[in-house]
Amino acid sequence: VQLQASGGGLVQAGGSLRLSCAASGRTFSSYGMGWFRQTPAQEREFVAAISRSGSTTYYSESVKGRFTISRDNAKNTVYLQINSLKPEDTAVYYCAAGKVHLSSTADGFDYWGQGTLVTVSS
Repeated sequence: VQLQASGGGLVQAGGSLRLSCAASGRTFSSYGMGWFRQTPAQEREFVAAISRSGSTTYYSESVKGRFTISRDNAKNTVYLQINSLKPEDTAVYYCAAGKVHLSSTADGFDYWGQGTLVTVSS
């Protein structure tokens, strides 16, 4: 599986962005998907995950209520809607795919996209 993340950019605090992650291949629906983020000062941090069918989602406490993960299996794409952005959300955001049904740890994912940078100005 190859993953291509997009949608990052520079946004003011309080704004919104929608990140997309397009997957290659015909088995997208067999993978649980996730989003992680990383800054130069921190290790990769779990953000959100979604099950193969999209029926189950899971979020880190730091983004719950502001971020929404979703997927469209017909389009081989997973999304991350980010609302009420804060400067501390500034990071490179990575999408990931794994055979695990739903995981919140990096080792639960087998494939990673290249990342898309989100910068939030105060």
